[in-house]
Amino acid sequence: MNKRKFNFKLFARLVRYVSPYKFNFIFVSISAILISFFSILNQYLLKIAVDDFITLRNYDGLFAITSIMIGVLILQVIFQFLFVFFTNLLGQKVVFDIRKKLFSKIISFKMSYYNKSSVGRLVTRTVNDMETIASIFSQGLFMIVADLILMFSVLIVMILLSLKLSFIIFLVLPFILIATRLFQMAMKVAFNQVRNEVANLNSFVQERLSGMKEIQIFNRQSIEYKNFREINERHKQAWLKTVWYNSIFFPLSEISTSITIGLIVWYAGFNNVAVENSISLGTIFLFIQLSQMLFRPLRQIADKFNTLQMGMVAANRVFKILDTRENLNDSGKIREEIIKGKISFENVNFEYEKNTPVLRNISLSIKKGEMIAIVGPTGSGKSTIIKLILRFFELENGKISIDNINIKDYSIKNLRSQIALVSQDIFLFADSIYNNISLFNKKITKQEVERAAKDIGILEFINSLPGGFNYNVKERGVMLSEGQRQLISFLRAYVSNPKILILDEATSSIDSRTEQLIQYATNKIIDEKTSIIIAHRLSTILNADKILFIDNGEIREYGAHKELIKIENGFYKKLFDCQFKDTELLNQIS
Repeated sequence: MNKRKFNFKLFARLVRYVSPYKFNFIFVSISAILISFFSILNQYLLKIAVDDFITLRNYDGLFAITSIMIGVLILQVIFQFLFVFFTNLLGQKVVFDIRKKLFSKIISFKMSYYNKSSVGRLVTRTVNDMETIASIFSQGLFMIVADLILMFSVLIVMILLSLKLSFIIFLVLPFILIATRLFQMAMKVAFNQVRNEVANLNSFVQERLSGMKEIQIFNRQSIEYKNFREINERHKQAWLKTVWYNSIFFPLSEISTSITIGLIVWYAGFNNVAVENSISLGTIFLFIQLSQMLFRPLRQIADKFNTLQMGMVAANRVFKILDTRENLNDSGKIREEIIKGKISFENVNFEYEKNTPVLRNISLSIKKGEMIAIVGPTGSGKSTIIKLILRFFELENGKISIDNINIKDYSIKNLRSQIALVSQDIFLFADSIYNNISLFNKKITKQEVERAAKDIGILEFINSLPGGFNYNVKERGVMLSEGQRQLISFLRAYVSNPKILILDEATSSIDSRTEQLIQYATNKIIDEKTSIIIAHRLSTILNADKILFIDNGEIREYGAHKELIKIENGFYKKLFDCQFKDTELLNQIS
């Protein structure tokens, strides 16, 4: 977004969100016009009161005109209230619609988008920037329009009443206009820097809070505090620029207003002395008031325009996310098909970054109901296979099919609703155990969850917690151990009754007792279901129908345990011997 020019195209796009609320918009516009009318009318009534009643000592007339002024003032206050209320209401309605659209967009992105995007920045866009956009309507756009209507009306009235006195105001007006424009341009650049630093600050704090354990373990408190001070200093300096510009502009504006009033009083008073009653006392009062009504909105417009500019900067950031084309192509027409579980890979090649292949020419067939284990060194591409089945990433070369149908032909919702994933990195929401299992699916009752927990042998563990299934596990499940989180995640997968079960190193961070529970649960859930298990512990996959050894993105060996163990110098045999020789050594020591 150009830092100097107002982006009318972006503004027009933002205003389109007002169209569903036309009545609200029309009412606000009418209120703005009426406020200007009543404001000027009251000042003109003051002129009449001075010229026709005060100077002539007509007390009855003065009482009548005062009563009228009070009535006009009450109407002005009522419409001022309605104007402020409905402008804020309109702003919140618009932001409500944009925020819904933004969040809907964010949750539909490919996983690759989140890999390269800061969570703190996305939070800033969804929360802080949206509130800034709301200020466009509540403190910016309509306030500016109302002020412009008032200023234009004041100028017309001035010219009609006295061209000479109006000329005095016109002499000063260009200087204020130029100063206002320079102020607005400088503040736009400054506010853009402020928004950047707010995003940096949010991103930094969010990341450090998430990694607080590592910060404290490695004694990085002083280092991170120093880094925070540097970012906070940049944020402070960005705000100080806005303070500096305000400190220059507003005093200059006040001086210009005072000079204008002084010139009006001097000129009108001089004429009254030279030519008796050439300019009435009421007219002098009126022009002093009108000059205030002209210059005060002009000063405020600069400030309100800054609010508008901040909102435009925020809108530009939000619309950039809305325009981001990182969504998976969900054009699959198969939306209610019940899959059986046959999976096949045909010449699949994949890379996260260009010219850095992760999978190379993978061809694989998994029968319905088979239990397939995938093993291999770290970074060999095991988890990538799972991510492609779930369509977390888009496949460009090769083909993955389920039941002989390309997975792209399934709707993403239909595909994922029939696949359950339990990974080593379990995410739990700050909510009850029951809600973390059902994920607010109304079709999953508490009785079903309790029955499922009993089936896989973890009901006793859950009931031992305060409140049982109502126990709040807090953010990311910090109130539970890693093993307990694994059990909750496994129960979540079990309750969903998937056709395909995927365990991605789900037993890598648990103790032997928990592993036994999961092994027991696995045996129950995989019955007549296709299962894919990624594991480092070979003891958990010895009963798999087939074992796939993958290295450097290529399939090295594929077969049953009994077959692979017989291959001399085979990849799997070496891994097996290494793990179980260590086990025998540990047994001898103990």
